Amino acid sequence: MKNIGAVILAAGKGTRMKSALPKVLHTLLNKPLLQYVVEAVAAAGIEERLVVIGHEGEMVQNAMENLAMTASCSFVKQEPQLGTAHAIQIALPRLKENCTAILVLCGDTPLLSPGLLDSFIKQFFASKAAAAVLSADLPDPHGYGRIIRNNEGGLKAIVEEKDAGLTEKAICEINSGIYCFDLKLLKTVLNDIKNDNANGEYYLSDAIAALGVQGHKVLVIDSAPAEEILGINDRLQLAAAAKILQNRINSAWMKAGVTITDPLATYIDADVSIGVDTIIEPQSFLRAGTSIGCGCKIGPATEISASSLGDGVYARHAIIIESEIGHNCDIGPFTYIRPGSKLAASVKAGHCVELKKAEIGEGSKVPHLSYVGDAVLGHGVNIGCGAITCNYDGQYKHITVIGDDAFIGSNTNFVAPVNIGARAITGAGSTITKDVPEDALAIERAEQKNIEGWALRKESKKQNDR
Repeated sequence: MKNIGAVILAAGKGTRMKSALPKVLHTLLNKPLLQYVVEAVAAAGIEERLVVIGHEGEMVQNAMENLAMTASCSFVKQEPQLGTAHAIQIALPRLKENCTAILVLCGDTPLLSPGLLDSFIKQFFASKAAAAVLSADLPDPHGYGRIIRNNEGGLKAIVEEKDAGLTEKAICEINSGIYCFDLKLLKTVLNDIKNDNANGEYYLSDAIAALGVQGHKVLVIDSAPAEEILGINDRLQLAAAAKILQNRINSAWMKAGVTITDPLATYIDADVSIGVDTIIEPQSFLRAGTSIGCGCKIGPATEISASSLGDGVYARHAIIIESEIGHNCDIGPFTYIRPGSKLAASVKAGHCVELKKAEIGEGSKVPHLSYVGDAVLGHGVNIGCGAITCNYDGQYKHITVIGDDAFIGSNTNFVAPVNIGARAITGAGSTITKDVPEDALAIERAEQKNIEGWALRKESKKQNDR
């Protein structure tokens, strides 16, 4: 849609959030509210996207520009913030000359679908109206402006909550805050809007009424689903929106062939992909940037962030962050895989294992109670219980390299940097400080001393001390 621009209003303080963070940067399933709106506008085909910022505007702009967004936008600052009509006055000079119409919407409505916006815009253009407002019927309209209709059913006025009387407050049809305007006609009324209202602000909704008074066609499109136009003004509404969005995401994945055993206790971000026949158990969190293969079993109580898992992976009671897990790996329980780890196919990282920047070859096993950090393991390596890589000397991190098919005895300490050759063996309880050649056995233990009668002498001393 090359002849329509979108203006997204994101200048308000959001005082009801009671937060130092601007309202539009509060996150919903790990994405800022504003990002959802920008992406919905882009997905509806609108190329010209302008965001009006104000309160902590630099923070908002920097946050949005730092996101890896497929939908870019430009910014204009409203200072001071004198209302929605004032915001549009500031924005209009920044729109491209080929724009003949604008879509106006709020930056705190993250549940909007591209389909709803597309339908609204098409109805506006087809009607050849001067303006259109999207309305919805809410069982509890508190906080929203009310649509006041005339005797013919057309729009008479839009009255904000603070300016409404008892009769007007009883009306359940509300103003969604989403408008389309013929740009040329909007300019004819914008400068005449007054601020004689409870907030002392210039309301864009008054432009709708003004166009109607001039005899222009004004359209009310009452097709908005209540949940899609939900605005976020406080943390209760933020939580309610999260439930709605999570239900959408979980339902879509179940329809696509993923089993979610308890959808109410499963949390999947929007930017996640999951293969068919994967099972997600309760209290699992799949964070943004995560890709899960086919036929996996995830959970219970597993958190995966910005990681890729191959097919057939089993991960339970585990945390996996910014790592790559190959096909048919067995992870958990109580496993922590930290950023930079790469596990080839059929690797086991078992009970109470921590990995950090660890590259582990195919079929290798770290079954339990071990720390492997800054290490490269070949294929077929077996790490005994309690083995650790001592990778940090207090100033620098060092690498441990363990060759193919090596067998690491329980409670082996590797003081990096150190290289263990293929098929080498370390004796249990050894502290390895030197390289070990291929096929060698490395044992490092202090000489064991048995002191006969020690316990008896110790008990006798206690008796004498009494």
